[in-house]
Amino acid sequence: MNLRRDVFQALADPTRRAILLLLATQSMTAGAIAANFDSSRPTVSKHLQILTECELLRQEQQGREVHYHFNPQKMKEVADFIEPFRQMWDQRFDALESVMQNYQTNN
Repeated sequence: MNLRRDVFQALADPTRRAILLLLATQSMTAGAIAANFDSSRPTVSKHLQILTECELLRQEQQGREVHYHFNPQKMKEVADFIEPFRQMWDQRFDALESVMQNYQTNN
């Protein structure tokens, strides 16, 4: 059975989001990533596996070490999906702000 991970479930976890932030500027090995967390190495490895399966990270073998890289293309896909919702809520908040300003002016 081929299980496909959902990118939004992966992003829902705070540790995985922290890993993505850590890797946004530089590639790192699993050990170097794990050193930044209080979790056990196997737990961090599981997070890395999930992020890799969702294509938010990619692996690169360098000798005996595996380096993890942030995948900006996949994150752009996520951002592109979210953008229409962000715009809709911005418009609603702008309308609410306008109503509140009118209310304060009239009272």
